[in-house]
Amino acid sequence: MAAVTAGAAALRLVHIGQVPPDPFYDAAVRSMSLSWHNFFFGVYDPGGSLSIDKPPVDLWLQVLSTKALGFSSTTLKLPEALAGIASVPLLYVVVRRMWSASAGIAAAAAMAVLPIEVITARSDTMDGVMMLVIVLALLLVVRAIETGRLAYLLAGAAALGVAFDVKLLESLVALPGLAVLAYLGLPGSRTRRLLGLTAAAAVYVAVALAWLTATLLFPAHDRPYAIGSTNGSAWNAAFVFNGSDRLGSKSPEPGATVYEPGHRYPVATQEQRDHIPIVPPSPTRLLTTVGPLSGERLGLEVLVALLLGIPALAWGALGERAAGRAREPSGDGDPGEPAAVSALDAPEGAGAGAAKRALTHRMRRGSAGGLCVWMLTGIVLYSHMVRLHPRYVEAFTPAVAAMLGIGVAWASEPLTTRAGRDRRSLRWRSLGAWDRLRLVLLVVTLAIVLYYGERLLYGVAPAWWVSLAGALCASALVALAFVRAPSRRGSLLLGAGVMAMVLVAVLAIPLKADFTAIADRISDAGLVGELPGAQQRPLSAYLLAHQDGAYYQVASESATAVGSLIVQDARPILVLTTYDARVFTSVPELQRLIAQGKVRYAFLNTFCTAEAPAVNPACSAPVRWVRAHGTDVSRAAGLPQGGLLYLLPGAKA
Repeated sequence: MAAVTAGAAALRLVHIGQVPPDPFYDAAVRSMSLSWHNFFFGVYDPGGSLSIDKPPVDLWLQVLSTKALGFSSTTLKLPEALAGIASVPLLYVVVRRMWSASAGIAAAAAMAVLPIEVITARSDTMDGVMMLVIVLALLLVVRAIETGRLAYLLAGAAALGVAFDVKLLESLVALPGLAVLAYLGLPGSRTRRLLGLTAAAAVYVAVALAWLTATLLFPAHDRPYAIGSTNGSAWNAAFVFNGSDRLGSKSPEPGATVYEPGHRYPVATQEQRDHIPIVPPSPTRLLTTVGPLSGERLGLEVLVALLLGIPALAWGALGERAAGRAREPSGDGDPGEPAAVSALDAPEGAGAGAAKRALTHRMRRGSAGGLCVWMLTGIVLYSHMVRLHPRYVEAFTPAVAAMLGIGVAWASEPLTTRAGRDRRSLRWRSLGAWDRLRLVLLVVTLAIVLYYGERLLYGVAPAWWVSLAGALCASALVALAFVRAPSRRGSLLLGAGVMAMVLVAVLAIPLKADFTAIADRISDAGLVGELPGAQQRPLSAYLLAHQDGAYYQVASESATAVGSLIVQDARPILVLTTYDARVFTSVPELQRLIAQGKVRYAFLNTFCTAEAPAVNPACSAPVRWVRAHGTDVSRAAGLPQGGLLYLLPGAKA
């Protein structure tokens, strides 16, 4: 695990400062560091008039990082990178408790190299931190199953509530699976478990809504306008703009490109394929061979998790039913419920072995139900969600890695341990039904990995040859066990070798995608508010030299147009419109501020066109007024073209 964690750290930290920053959230981090008011509300601009569209829990970590280590591209991303690293050993602990140590190592290795997680952890967004908190919630639920203590369950619910405070409804992808895991795994009667889940739900709601509720304790005039909302409320931004509107693709992404069916996208290089817009919703969307959410980055591991993980979990829930045959009346009319025994609540007279077997049965039954529901929720949602960013699947990646690890460990185990017990039984006809199924599924999965991998790489690239070598070595080790049954010690080494080679076969192509993402400086954060250097440098210099005591550095046509300027200068910005060209500063208000000498210039970097004028900020009333009455000083400011910077009417030149 030390080696796996070190590898995860290298993938997430090497050249992290070279990954392009996210001007939108970085502007908020810059502004939040200026005052406690800005810090609490997640304010976007230094003037404190606008806030980001989400709770600022993750940004609090970024502010602390930049305060302690200095404001830089590296320190902005450090909390996300550390969260991605920490998730690897934490997932190992969880899966080891749910299944076995070997499954934990395989799951951790899958998480360590999962490209979509590596890319997200190297970007300054909050999804990686949310994912880590979800894994923590999973661990706490597992501990509740092991100990039967309600406190662990409530702590898990609180952790999941914090995940909501980090990334809102995205965290809900894990909620159904964790609830099923707790219900099927917790000891006690059905009534007791339902009461425990009810208490956990109350804790979850209280924690999840804590920040949103706290904002209401401040007077309305002290609360900044939440970007994306229709009424300025953080609640509206959370549940409408970041909820129902995103599911229905009503909330736009400024500057985003949309996949066009039938369009001939360049596919000559991997970098070109990375920049293809994400494909439209379909049942096979997660298995696509192109785009930012291609099979290299997620789909290959999802496929292996399903092929091996589902039968492994079914074996754990059904094949070990004999371990939980001891039954007792549940006390609420459910005499068929398995006995609720563990090391702490075993009935009088029950041995430690019976308690351990019952705990194993409950844990594997809960794991089977919880992980399968979690996977199903993610696959259905991400296959049908209209507006999808690759980083959104972070709420889904722990389930993928856990199921893959359990499946690989399960497929490798029967070839060794059973042979060690009875050397004479290692013949195909003497194997049980589950053992035969493991062998068949292992071979079929490796064949599918090779076929699918060749399509992902558009040919037999070096990574495919590594995958082929791993598959052949795994098959050779399996064949060796049939030629000569090993000793018990040899069987353990053989099983470890099979698992290692299967992981090589499965993870070689994702690891290659990691190297490509690092080399190409791929980010999943977007470039909302990024100004070209040829515009930003002269714009900043000119505005700082011609403020003449104005409070606002410049008036911007939209809230997201000048994020990188805020990052550089940390000066208040007067925003004319928010999302969907909603007017934030009306023409009379703009005229009043000009007359008071609070703003002198306006930066208008888009133009009004006939296409969708209702949601184009350049077509809004205040922007039209500035263009009609202002003086174009773009050339005087050294900007590369005219029509960008205007001296506002009434302001002295």
